[in-house]
Amino acid sequence: MAVRDRLVERWIATQQRYHKKNLKRVYYLSLEFLIGRLLGTNMLNLGLMEQTKDAVEEVGLDIEELRECEADAGLGNGGLGRLAACFLDSMATLGIPAHGYGIRYEYGIFNQKIVNGQQVEFPDTWLSHDNPWEFARPEHASKVKFYGNTRMYHDEKGDLRVEWADTGDVLAMPYDIPIPGFRNDIVNTLRLWSAHSTEEFDLRYFNEGDYEQAVYDKVLTENISKVLYPSDNNNEGKELRLKQEYFFTAASIADIVRRFKSENTDLSAFPDKVAIQLNDTHPAIAIPELMRILIDKEKLGWDEAWRITVKTVAYTNHTIMPEALESWPVDMFGMMLPRHLQIIYEINLRFLREVAAKFPGDNDRLRSMSIIDEDGGRRIRMGNLAVIGSHSVNGVSELHSRLIQTNLFADFYRLFPKKFNNKTNGVTQRRWLQKANPDLSALITEAIGDAWISDLSRLKDLEAYKSDASFLKKWQDIKALNKKCLAHYIRRTTGVEIDPASLFDVQVKRIHEYKRQLLLALYVLAQYVRIKKDPKQAVVPRTFMFGGKAAPGYFMAKLVIKFINNICDVVNRDKDMRNRLKVIFLENYRVSLAEKVFPASDLSEQISTAGTEASGTGCMKFMLNGALTVGTYDGANIEIAEEVGRENIFLFGLKANEIEAMRISGYDPQLFIDRSPALKEVFDLIRSNFLSPVEFGLFDSIIGSLRHQDNFFVCADFDDYCGVQDDISIAYKDSAGWAKRSVVNVARSGKFSSDRTIWEYAKEIWNVPVEGGLYGKTKKR
Repeated sequence: MAVRDRLVERWIATQQRYHKKNLKRVYYLSLEFLIGRLLGTNMLNLGLMEQTKDAVEEVGLDIEELRECEADAGLGNGGLGRLAACFLDSMATLGIPAHGYGIRYEYGIFNQKIVNGQQVEFPDTWLSHDNPWEFARPEHASKVKFYGNTRMYHDEKGDLRVEWADTGDVLAMPYDIPIPGFRNDIVNTLRLWSAHSTEEFDLRYFNEGDYEQAVYDKVLTENISKVLYPSDNNNEGKELRLKQEYFFTAASIADIVRRFKSENTDLSAFPDKVAIQLNDTHPAIAIPELMRILIDKEKLGWDEAWRITVKTVAYTNHTIMPEALESWPVDMFGMMLPRHLQIIYEINLRFLREVAAKFPGDNDRLRSMSIIDEDGGRRIRMGNLAVIGSHSVNGVSELHSRLIQTNLFADFYRLFPKKFNNKTNGVTQRRWLQKANPDLSALITEAIGDAWISDLSRLKDLEAYKSDASFLKKWQDIKALNKKCLAHYIRRTTGVEIDPASLFDVQVKRIHEYKRQLLLALYVLAQYVRIKKDPKQAVVPRTFMFGGKAAPGYFMAKLVIKFINNICDVVNRDKDMRNRLKVIFLENYRVSLAEKVFPASDLSEQISTAGTEASGTGCMKFMLNGALTVGTYDGANIEIAEEVGRENIFLFGLKANEIEAMRISGYDPQLFIDRSPALKEVFDLIRSNFLSPVEFGLFDSIIGSLRHQDNFFVCADFDDYCGVQDDISIAYKDSAGWAKRSVVNVARSGKFSSDRTIWEYAKEIWNVPVEGGLYGKTKKR
């Protein structure tokens, strides 16, 4: 509360200044905001960390114990939500008038428990003791409509209009969370919407004795903001997901229009005062919703409404896999949002006329660019809608941006080449280095000053110390201390003793086949077999760590978790592996645990199939904390390699164009299995039920999938991966050389600050001024 008081003072002053100057605002719409705990970040950004520590100690308390009491706000599933949180921090630090919009999920990303090696999901009751950082704003509640029907009529001027009537309404209640910039007295706002029923209680049903029906509407309505990502394995789950997306988008658009009209009267100037950024396709429905408000409520003509919408909205794509782009059945969409379906049909009709005029007779092009997918059941392609209705479409790494231009949205790129651009992702150094790794931060500041906290490019000055023996010794001592802290946490939570002097080889991220946790797991088994063959051979001791959650309905990802945990049981109980090999699965991986893992890691596993990871930001957090990367030619790995040099990163595997060529020509994983003795031995071990002695055949589906499909080219990359891991073991033996490479990685991480990313968004997409740090100054790039 003491920290919050100081935050609120600055918050009020900031919002009053924005209002008084009528500044252009940026509105960042995201279904996820993985903000985690906020006390530490708020103390750092307000410059109150040392004062607060001292004050707390005076009354006999420990600030770290107090920070552990705070709930981990898990309002996201992984990189998408954490990126949004980093962006909010950077927007405030750079003085950009910005608001985040999302959902106040009553239950965030589930708490994961490992029971008999399997993931079991438990609800995340992060609001059980309320959230001290949020402020309810009932005066800005908004009604959101669903279902109903539309009717056409002529207004008093004789113009044709549409009314959306007989709807079921939901009340969107806003809760505001202050987001402070770094020591600049600027505090922006994250507004999260909670679903409330417009009718709390039906007395008629209650009086008739039907007590469940009396509160049915209330329960059904409040399900909308109940849980992050409901399972969409059934129609009810799909409908709830669509409701969530429209609910927060509609409430946000209404709020944005309200803000604009409180300070302006001319709607033609809307794009001059408003920039809306869509974080992936989840909020793409903002395009027809803004059109609905401009046409139906504000009575604008179609052409003017469309001009305003396109100039206001920008879209960030986060995937290059077509199957990962959202699409909705036309029948479901039309039943829930009948007016929006009409608007989408009209957008599509006008757009396809434009395409047909430029490419006459090209029906295949029309079919691929249409918002409506007519194959196998009519569906609305939200990715196509987002591209058509935005003035900017950006990818999140150089490779990803190139692939969406040449593959995913190639036809759109030929039509609108100037729309497409790249904005490589970044992370906030204030959370992921200054807060997460205070000892390393202090050493860096002692060496080069503290300007790096607001301008990460200043870390380049560390290169002067890469051969300084005294500095390297301090660097290594800090890493050793961080590893001991993580080892203590692992012993306390799992009972497993690990050697802090071993190489900490870490892969922590959402569990998904394309991220290839399976590749690392197979390598661990290959090492196990190798040691068992010759227990006396010299090996570099390693502790392999996995962490991450699988979507509750994702069978194969959950089986991979079981597979990894069975490997843990076998390896950690084998006396031959003592002081050589340990395997840990970090249960319930989350932001607060990540802050322990990144500072302690030696090796960062970024091994997704080339051409599948849009960017990845975990790689940047590892790099920022001095871990070296082993990675494929994918996502941000390529740009990390460009920054640090090939001698300071370990790259392996097929490139994206080689993968694509193999897909086209016909990929046979059995060919790679046959020529790899190590992989054959591992497969034989798994097939023998060595890992599942009382669950025969448990992992047969993993082997079958790799032998017959191997959609993510695990077998093709396996031997090359084993080879680069041998190089890593040799490199780790040279502790001074490894420390030098670690320093170089940190020194060259300046590009990967979210401050730089947001500076580029502000200047090249949003057209808003930037105030804070070096990025606030005009400079040649």
